[in-house]
Amino acid sequence: MHYCKKIKHLFFALGLLLFVDVAQAAGNSLQIRSANLITYEDEVLLNADVEINFSPEMEKAILKGFTFNFLIEFQLLSPRKYWFDDEVATTVQQVSLSYHALSRQYIVIRNEQQRTYASLDAAIEDLSIIQDMKVFEKNDVEKNEPYTAVLLMRLDHKKLPKALQVEGMGSSDWKMSSQRFEWSPNIFK
Repeated sequence: MHYCKKIKHLFFALGLLLFVDVAQAAGNSLQIRSANLITYEDEVLLNADVEINFSPEMEKAILKGFTFNFLIEFQLLSPRKYWFDDEVATTVQQVSLSYHALSRQYIVIRNEQQRTYASLDAAIEDLSIIQDMKVFEKNDVEKNEPYTAVLLMRLDHKKLPKALQVEGMGSSDWKMSSQRFEWSPNIFK
């Protein structure tokens, strides 16, 4: 009898874990996995990898023709000891994702370049790779000074259609924002 209770508890715990995994998989998520800065001639470029998962509600909205605009926000800060960090550079890039029903293709627009994909997964993969985004000039920074780089990616709620803005105020289905990803770049030494 004692073993039956342990087995019940084990099945309950496994079922709860399975439920939590399914619930997390069904929701939106936006997580920055990695980011780094590289120099090319006189420019500093950002490369990053983001994990993006859409909820079924967002997938349906894309198929209905709604466009989702994402903002990629980068900041370079110079830390100060007794005051707020000094903002050296700030760059914001907009990337949009939409579906064209007539051609049955997903469209990703970044820097006025348009790419089309046959599947949503392929379009999300393109959206999740930030490559060679110019963030500032090399002469904006001093050598051997410590800097902190900050990256954030989020869904731009202001560009959603009004109906989705109202629905998004009370629902987590329309809230997509990554964590604040910080690192100390080492290219300035």
